[in-house]
Parts: sequence; structure tokens; C-alpha cells
Amino acid sequence: MNKANRMLGKIKRNFINKSKETIIPLYKSLVRPHLEYHCQIWSPYYKKDTKLIEVVQRRATKLVAGMQDFNYNDRLKMLGLQQLEE
Repeated sequence: MNKANRMLGKIKRNFINKSKETIIPLYKSLVRPHLEYHCQIWSPYYKKDTKLIEVVQRRATKLVAGMQDFNYNDRLKMLGLQQLEE
């Protein structure tokens, strides 16, 4: 999870354009693989693992310009992402 958080921080610091078209592909190609490598994302064994992944995804959705004021579920729908914990 630490690598995923660091990668997300690098995206936040180094990209000026924080539109959906920029952030979501970066998240899916640079951050999500770290999450999937460290934890079986679609059927994790422990609920705590799912929660850790969800925290990183929440942070990533807040990076997108104009999404900060929406709740997490609305951000997911607008960005075309899935909630990992149920």
C-alpha cells in the first residue's frame, strides 16, 4: 500500500492538469497495479486489506478537479470506478 500512496503523491505533485481524462488513466496504470499486486483486489481474504485499498482509491478520486465536494459514491459513479468494499 505504501508504494501506491507514494505513486499517488507523485501524481498529485507532478501533474498540473487534474482533469478526469488525466488522473483516472494515471491511477489505473500506475497506482492500481501496486494495489492489485499486494492484495487480491477482487476477493481479498481480509476485510482490512479491502479497507486499505479503498482508502487509496478515495484519495485518488479526490485528486480529480471538481470532485472534492461530492461524496465518495458519487465520485465513483462519475469517474466510472467501482467500490471495492461492500
